[in-house]
Amino acid sequence: MKITLFFGSFNPVHIAHLIVAQTLLNEFPEINQLWFVVSPQSPFKNYVELLPEAFRYEMLELATKNHPKMFVSNVEFSLPKPSYTIDTLTHLSKKYPS
Repeated sequence: MKITLFFGSFNPVHIAHLIVAQTLLNEFPEINQLWFVVSPQSPFKNYVELLPEAFRYEMLELATKNHPKMFVSNVEFSLPKPSYTIDTLTHLSKKYPS
């Protein structure tokens, strides 16, 4: 199974995020799933500017509910903050070795 990860704060999710995701799925039919990975705290953004992580997650769930290959992940919610991609990839590779 081929999974593409789309990282971001999605503060808030907007049409451009969905266009990028759908374009990836259209251009690369071998992608089985595209996961939006909601970053609770980017090292490059001020925390006070972010909507609550649960709210951003819910917005993405609503935005992707009619897209069968799009999923939303809260994997970074349980990892140390700020969120670094390398830490998330290390965690996911241990959780999903294949």
